[in-house]
Amino acid sequence: MKQALVHVALVVKDYDEAIDFYVNKLKFDLVEDSYQPEQDKRWVVVAPPGSKGAGLLLAKASQPEQHDFIGNQAGGRVFLFLNTDDFWRDYHRMRADGIHFVREPQQQDYGTVAVFRDLYGNLWDLLQLHADHPMAARMTGLNPA
Repeated sequence: MKQALVHVALVVKDYDEAIDFYVNKLKFDLVEDSYQPEQDKRWVVVAPPGSKGAGLLLAKASQPEQHDFIGNQAGGRVFLFLNTDDFWRDYHRMRADGIHFVREPQQQDYGTVAVFRDLYGNLWDLLQLHADHPMAARMTGLNPA
């Protein structure tokens, strides 16, 4: 059996400000932005450049209880993990573009990592996994050794 995680919904305040952040600050690709008139909403998907994995479905909060979770979808824990092929390139570019890092870079057993906030306050790991890490092999389509 083959299955894949396609999208992760991220509750946002506004489609256009979220697109601006993810496309212009994080340099994600805008995969789709379609209006759905029957529901009076948009289907907006962004993904990291070159990604073949899941994309983020930017879901505008439409109910009062949804607004309460904007920026805190994981209860204060790191919510999303952005793996890169060049940690220092992306870290320095993101800082130059005004991304706020709440934990500075550290070397861990699995690779290099730093924690940043998105425009709403959700925490993300920016990380570069060591080449021998099992997830690094999965991300490149190779089987771990």
